[in-house]
Amino acid sequence: MSKSSPRRSFGRKSTGTVTVIEAKIHRSSARNARMAFILAAVIIGLLAAVVGSSYVHPIIALFIGAAIGVPCGASAWLLVRIWPVLRLLWWWTPEIVLTVLLLTGWVHLATHTPTLVTLAVVAIVLGVPAAVPVARRQVVAWVWCLIVRHRLRVCFAQFIIANQSGSLPLILWAKPTPVGERVWVYLRPGLSLADLEGRLDKIAVTCHASSVLVERASDGNAAYLRFDIKRREVLTATVTSPLADVIDPDIPATERPTPVIPTALDLPDVQAPTVTLPVQQPKKPATTSANGSKPTAAQSTDGDDVSDWI
Repeated sequence: MSKSSPRRSFGRKSTGTVTVIEAKIHRSSARNARMAFILAAVIIGLLAAVVGSSYVHPIIALFIGAAIGVPCGASAWLLVRIWPVLRLLWWWTPEIVLTVLLLTGWVHLATHTPTLVTLAVVAIVLGVPAAVPVARRQVVAWVWCLIVRHRLRVCFAQFIIANQSGSLPLILWAKPTPVGERVWVYLRPGLSLADLEGRLDKIAVTCHASSVLVERASDGNAAYLRFDIKRREVLTATVTSPLADVIDPDIPATERPTPVIPTALDLPDVQAPTVTLPVQQPKKPATTSANGSKPTAAQSTDGDDVSDWI
């Protein structure tokens, strides 16, 4: 007799990377939603009751505070409870907006124009970016920006599972660069810049890039980071110097003597001046006189008499 599988919670699957994260997020969001309801209802209700007591009876003010606090607490509970869904919608906002615009444009075009005109417009819209190299590169660059946002999310999910703690960061926006893409990310508790710097090779593999650099995007906030994803090298062209075009070809060349370059060098062959250092004469010890006293300045050595200099 087979045992029935337990009932699965909302958004939970049997396998997969996102399963562990989503289950943890749903449990934490439910706990946070209850706390948000209690705090918002109590604080707003008390404030409303205090303000209302200045105009009506305190008992009536309590009922007014409860009538105001409970709906505000319910709004806070709803906002915290659906936060994982809102974050998921934020990750897919560019794709959702593009899909809605394309479908809306197609419906209006097919409704208000003949079939031939509709096909011609579609051929122009799709054919021009595909045929013009500049437009094609721009489209491909923006498509990579959309892909990189989701690839970074996969990396962060793997890192959080390896650490067994943390929350998925907010991937804000991305834009193309001459070498790849630049993405801004706002970290949440569980990840830091030091953790990501040691895993840049794994991020590059996941993003199908050559290399990845990460640095702080704000000096006052360590959670605000900027990822530079490099896919190609742009400094590969040979650039000719414009100085060659400035030189007048009619100027005669200046003949200069060719210097003699020594092939071997011996120290005795080097013509260097000889420096002789002066030899300092040792001082003579002072002698005492017959009565045991030291000689005066007038009786100094070398036969000099001080009186001759006065």
